[in-house]
Amino acid sequence: MTTTTETGPRSTTRTARLDALPFTREHRRLLLGSGAGWAFDAMDVGLISFVLAQLAVTWNASPAELSWIASAGFVGMALGASIGGLLADRVGRRQVFALTLLVYGLATGASALSWSIGSLIVWRFVVGLGLGAELPVASTLVSEFAPPRIRGRMVVALEAFWAVGWTVAALIGFLVVPSGANGWRWALALGALPALYAVVVRRGLPESVRFLEARGRHAEAEATVRRFETSAGLLPDDVPPVRPGSGLGTDDAPAPGSPPAPAAAAAAPDPAPTAPRLRDLWSPVLRDRTLALWVVWLTVNFAYYGAFIWLPTLLYASGMSLVRSFGFTLVITLAQLPGYAVSALLVERWGRRPTLAAFLLGAAGAAGLFAIAGSPTQVLLAGMLLSFFNLGAWGALYAITPELYPTRLRGTGSGSAAGVGRIASILAPLAVPPLRELGGTPLLFAVFAAVFVVAALGALRLPERRGLVLEE
Repeated sequence: MTTTTETGPRSTTRTARLDALPFTREHRRLLLGSGAGWAFDAMDVGLISFVLAQLAVTWNASPAELSWIASAGFVGMALGASIGGLLADRVGRRQVFALTLLVYGLATGASALSWSIGSLIVWRFVVGLGLGAELPVASTLVSEFAPPRIRGRMVVALEAFWAVGWTVAALIGFLVVPSGANGWRWALALGALPALYAVVVRRGLPESVRFLEARGRHAEAEATVRRFETSAGLLPDDVPPVRPGSGLGTDDAPAPGSPPAPAAAAAAPDPAPTAPRLRDLWSPVLRDRTLALWVVWLTVNFAYYGAFIWLPTLLYASGMSLVRSFGFTLVITLAQLPGYAVSALLVERWGRRPTLAAFLLGAAGAAGLFAIAGSPTQVLLAGMLLSFFNLGAWGALYAITPELYPTRLRGTGSGSAAGVGRIASILAPLAVPPLRELGGTPLLFAVFAAVFVVAALGALRLPERRGLVLEE
């Protein structure tokens, strides 16, 4: 059945009704609400890079100890991403999103009280559990509400909040961390804010309509769709009617003039949804895209976290003062924002795959420039280029990842890719000290450049999903 409204012909399936809507106040509210959580996530990850630089001075921590502090968080993120994706497909996107904010917010605040390297490592692991689970869940939630024609742009806009959060972390690092021997503790204490925001998320954001339908919760799904339609300015008469007593919604309304559905069929319960399994990602239909996606996630995580977690420490080790190294990091971080903006434009013009590959090749070139940079000005410019291309690539990667899987496996597929990527983010901080000892900063960033090239080759193996409806 279709109905004609001010916006033209509209299918009566709920997902098609959502896909036909323009960008509304509810979409904006969802994007800002999810984006705030994303920014808190980035702030926490970014803060640890400044904490490491100060601990090297105040606690006289060795490079190996600093590596384990950073990697402990990524071990937690690897587990959290996989578990969070599975939970999102079982209990809901919104519920898991709120839970992850609560976990890593409380753990970050508690880590400010750490009394030793060992205790800080334990708290960073717990923080990572929440951080890792949140990112794939948030991108899945936004992608399932976004109309196909702007879905990539919305997900990249969500990813852009990462730059906001990392910039806040850089400001805290620049202003708070150097304030005294306990500056790093005050910085981590500020990272407890997501725990408070979890309450806002739990009460304010909608649950995915696709998830609700898969679970047979049709009344809730219908209410959510009508909430978005009302936000678009559709009047009640524009919305297809609900058959009285059905409790389901427009998917069950008969077309005008069609014979009534048999009573038995109308009353038939939805089949029980099949529980998502990781092995389903390797079915003949999905295994090629899963393999290519995992390669991209692995390589991008290795190069990104290897470079940016250590950046303030590397600049300090090169002879800069702690404050100046933090200032350079702040300026380099600001280059992330235009990278996201350009990526958001190109994913809907070029497509996800070419945008992702182009930004990864740009990041490879920038890493090569960083390897040969000889002056502070050259280091700053190369760092800004690396920040621009690397974070633009992240935006395109988060746009394409949820689009590759059907609704039943979307959280699982996104979470497992992020979880596999976290394996590389665990190894990257540990690999930096030995690589620097072997060949200094030039060898380190030459390795990052090569890894970005491998990521670009993997991106070219992914299917293009620009403008297509999400698979059910």
